[in-house]
Amino acid sequence: MSGKNKKQFGIWMDSHQATIVGREQLDTGDFVILAHENNAAQGSNSSENAANNAERTLQQKFFKGITSHLQNAEELHVTGTGQVQEQFIKYMAETPQFKNAVAIQSTSNKMGDEKLVEYIAQKFN
Repeated sequence: MSGKNKKQFGIWMDSHQATIVGREQLDTGDFVILAHENNAAQGSNSSENAANNAERTLQQKFFKGITSHLQNAEELHVTGTGQVQEQFIKYMAETPQFKNAVAIQSTSNKMGDEKLVEYIAQKFN
């Protein structure tokens, strides 16, 4: 064997939804869709401060939902639209479980599940 395989994952995300891609056998096999996560919509609030706090809380919950699928992640490619990828990578860097994971980011438009799997597989080859 030429060495240990890395636990690699890919994520397409925007501020409302995320698609998580990983290998079938955690560190070997083809890439497959592991899960889809959605960011819950925020209701109305009585003040701007309450709205900001609610938004931050929902985003943290969204990020925790995503990381629950990234068992022992060592390498991660995050893509999508907007600035949420940067916020997610920062969140991971501040989380002890993922602080040593190598995260790469790119920007891409929404794509179907099959195209996303191909895209992520290409990034790790």
